[in-house]
Amino acid sequence: SELRIGDILPYINRRALFRGQWQYRRGRRSEEEYRLFLSQVVEPKFHEWCMRAAEDRLLEPKLVYGYFPCNSEGNDLIVYDPESGRERVRFTFPRQRDGRHNCISSFFRPVSSGERDVVAFHLVTMGAVATETAQAYFKADRYAEYLHFHGLAVEAAEALAEYWHMQIRHELGIGGQDAFTVEAFFHQAYQGSRYSFGYPACPRLEDQVQIFKLLDPGRIGLSLTDEFQLVPEQSTSAIIVHHPEARYFHA
Repeated sequence: SELRIGDILPYINRRALFRGQWQYRRGRRSEEEYRLFLSQVVEPKFHEWCMRAAEDRLLEPKLVYGYFPCNSEGNDLIVYDPESGRERVRFTFPRQRDGRHNCISSFFRPVSSGERDVVAFHLVTMGAVATETAQAYFKADRYAEYLHFHGLAVEAAEALAEYWHMQIRHELGIGGQDAFTVEAFFHQAYQGSRYSFGYPACPRLEDQVQIFKLLDPGRIGLSLTDEFQLVPEQSTSAIIVHHPEARYFHA
């Protein structure tokens, strides 16, 4: 699927963008001074860059996603072919040593239940133009523009992942549990979880090879490096879990 960038921008985590990517920290300012600085200086920059990205088509949001029958078997998640019913790919996830001993596979029906469950995967990207534009700014020593555009592109990819996760929840019939504000989404105010590969619950980047087999993201211009990193850079992958007890955790 292809989307308009205007659909994605409202889902950008501005706190992560302003403080993390753009490095606009409070420093020695009072909280009131910092809020004023954000509203008078940083917010206008944000709107300026959003308009620039939209008008010049510097961000090209694209995605592939799909639903697959599945079952768990210990720490493994078995994903079946929807037509033949045969095992298509298998993921092995780490389990917490302490606490609730969580593992992503635990959130799906086991093989022994005799019933299939469903798992969703998606891959999203801001496209090759975003990477090329950021590199051009950097090579031209236009570091302020590089910092602002690169940060926006990274957070726009995350915003697209957030936005499409919401669409998937509604397609799965669990969107009724969603919070009423986008800001609440950033604190997991909805049912289930979206786990990105390379993070603690599913740390193996090489598992992205399995997602590529399932979704064929080459059709939207995505590929993997020898180190299993996504290309273009401003892209992300995820497994979407619908279970109400699925939250973020460290293995």
